[in-house]
Amino acid sequence: MMIYAVRMAGLRNLLAFVTETCCHGQPDLCGDIARLLPDDAQEEAAMTPSFNVLFVCTHNSARSIMAEAILEKIGKRKFRAYSGGSEPAAEPNRAVIDTLKRVGHDVSELRSKSWNEFTKADAPRMDFVIALCDTTEGQACPELGNRAVTGSWPLPDPAKFSGTAAERHVLLNQLYSVINRRLESFCNMPFDALDRLSLKARLDELGDSTPARA
Repeated sequence: MMIYAVRMAGLRNLLAFVTETCCHGQPDLCGDIARLLPDDAQEEAAMTPSFNVLFVCTHNSARSIMAEAILEKIGKRKFRAYSGGSEPAAEPNRAVIDTLKRVGHDVSELRSKSWNEFTKADAPRMDFVIALCDTTEGQACPELGNRAVTGSWPLPDPAKFSGTAAERHVLLNQLYSVINRRLESFCNMPFDALDRLSLKARLDELGDSTPARA
């Protein structure tokens, strides 16, 4: 993946040099052309690469919902998070929503939905698709073309957590911590220095780095 953009700061410096040199030390004869270009702050905002990331699992009610909320918070302007499921539930898992709210996440836009929403012509184009379901159970990712880099981060389904309410609460907190650590590492990957195959390898490595057990 390669992203091209004009380096406004360099262009501004070039124009300043040209007007000063060509006008024999009297840049006012040419006008201050450089001032017409965006300032450094505007350039930084325009140059910030942005990646769309889709998290998928079966019901889009727990793991993928949690990942969407976490990346939206820690990814800042560099990432836009989405989630979907092959068999979406009617609504997100209430315990997951309560956990996210308790640690300061905005849950107002979270909803369970089919990943088919992201196969439509007017859907945002995904750069990464990360499966959080247990791939040994035959789960598959949606067909989103060849653009997206895919990764597999198998995680236990909170719906299958057993034990007392307190024990399930601990397991949910552990799941949150695992997803958060993986996404922090994901956000710090050197995207501009890795080719497609290397990106996929790094994604899958993250999926193996911090196993979670139900």
